[in-house]
Amino acid sequence: MLRLIVLWLINATAVYVTANMLPGISIRSFTAALLVALVLGLINTLLKPIFIFFSFPFLIVTLGLFMLVINALMLQLAAMIVGGGFAVESFWWAMIGSICISLVAWLLSAVLNV
Repeated sequence: MLRLIVLWLINATAVYVTANMLPGISIRSFTAALLVALVLGLINTLLKPIFIFFSFPFLIVTLGLFMLVINALMLQLAAMIVGGGFAVESFWWAMIGSICISLVAWLLSAVLNV
């Protein structure tokens, strides 16, 4: 249970850092980042496997690069669900943001050995 909370905090920190680095993504507070991380985790658990299943031919043809599109769509969906506290200006900012969130979360997980 503690590991799950630490991963949630890592993802929230990654969202917050990414939103402060990129001008196309805005966030109101760290509390909003906690909410975005929670919503993004639920979306990735419930909807992402369905998107991957139905886009499998595209994933094969693009050698997995279509996952960047799926991740960007998941981030935009999270922004729509959370609403005013978190905003992504366009699909391209969502794509860059999803890459940055993944990199920051990976770096924090490696540093904290989680």
